[in-house]
Amino acid sequence: MTKTEIAERIIALKKKKNAVILSHFYQDESIQDVADFVGDSYSLSLEAAKTTASIILFAGVHFMAETAKILNPTKKVILPDLNAGCSLADSCDYDSFKKLKEAHPDHVVVTYINCSAEIKSLSDYVCTSSNAKKIIESIPKEKPILFAPDKNLGKYLESIVGRKMLLWDGSCVVHESFSIEKLIQLVINNPGIEIVAHPESTANILSLAHFIGSTSEMINYVKKSQKKQFIIATEVGILHKMNEVVTDKVLIPAPINDDNTCACSECAYMKVNTLQKVYDCLLNESPSITISEELIAASRLPIERMIQLTESHV
Repeated sequence: MTKTEIAERIIALKKKKNAVILSHFYQDESIQDVADFVGDSYSLSLEAAKTTASIILFAGVHFMAETAKILNPTKKVILPDLNAGCSLADSCDYDSFKKLKEAHPDHVVVTYINCSAEIKSLSDYVCTSSNAKKIIESIPKEKPILFAPDKNLGKYLESIVGRKMLLWDGSCVVHESFSIEKLIQLVINNPGIEIVAHPESTANILSLAHFIGSTSEMINYVKKSQKKQFIIATEVGILHKMNEVVTDKVLIPAPINDDNTCACSECAYMKVNTLQKVYDCLLNESPSITISEELIAASRLPIERMIQLTESHV
């Protein structure tokens, strides 16, 4: 079947099975095009929590599908490929993190949403890149904070909030791959161009950025900016939605260190999912996400705290 034929079958199956497809910005563009909602981790969490669909097909990585199941446990949550993991989530194992938490019992535990349900269950708050600043600022300054798993996001938060935290030594392979030398040369070759970066990027990349924000915030910034050229320092899949929103601007993916791959940064985990796998997953309603009731209850609380704080206008 052609991609067009597969897409048509997916759309028909969605209606027949009362299913909703949630896609992250980093998914292949053909998957984004058949999704009901395309967004960042936070917006997709909200959609998962409120959907009335019988089936949630999460076109993303494993921790995202887990979060959907945690927030809406009565729904069947399916993932096109269980191998769609996350290098950042993998960098934080339960036993080691539990020991670190136990060694610092006075610390408030804040975890980035890019972690497993088990890690979330050890947390006081979960955050995303779009609301991390608000979450950290809500915690009394006299309270020490343990932040995991992304050290780059943690260091960025320290710089903008002005408080030190105990940081887990984890990172995303995608956002670690950008070349500072190539980036500088790209700026020299394109006078007036702006760098827009995700806070999971390393400090040297962020130091050059004109704007730092979540994927949704990056899109909004480029949309509203008067500038016409941008270097985008995050996973290249975001360019599909960004190009739809800003058809009159030039978007260049930030260059990476490896000369043996494409000049842009792709997440191998995100790209495990394919349009064919989305169709097969919806057809067979498998693989599905299964989480114990106890783990759902423990991991749901810090996520709900995040949502309450984020949606609060106080």
